[in-house]
Amino acid sequence: MSAPYVDTDVLIRLLTGDDPAKQAAARTLFTAVEEGRLTVAAPESVIADAVFVLSSPRLYRLPRPRITTLLGSLVRLPHFRVHNRPIVLRALDLYGSTGLGFGDALLVATLERQGGGTLYSYDAHFDRFAAVERREP
Repeated sequence: MSAPYVDTDVLIRLLTGDDPAKQAAARTLFTAVEEGRLTVAAPESVIADAVFVLSSPRLYRLPRPRITTLLGSLVRLPHFRVHNRPIVLRALDLYGSTGLGFGDALLVATLERQGGGTLYSYDAHFDRFAAVERREP
């Protein structure tokens, strides 16, 4: 049997406290995860959605380094099985330390992880990363 999955809204409630009752329930869930009594999983899209929501000017407006710290600490939990964890962690680092959007940071992190590669893109900001050989279509 596979681990149950966690949706973005649980992470948002946990990290923002905008709904105290839901935050308490999410905290209880992640305390069990942190203590190893429960294992949960999430695809990269849940982390990407959380970055989008937490950084949204309409919603939480959290600064990039804060988002990186908050989500990074969750993704590093051994019993929180995030698909492609090393790539997601590197993407969070890139997101927090560069002007890249999280989707572009995932692309760079993926190419770095595989030792470099070609990326078809019109976005010249990829040129500053050694692992990316950018080509225009």
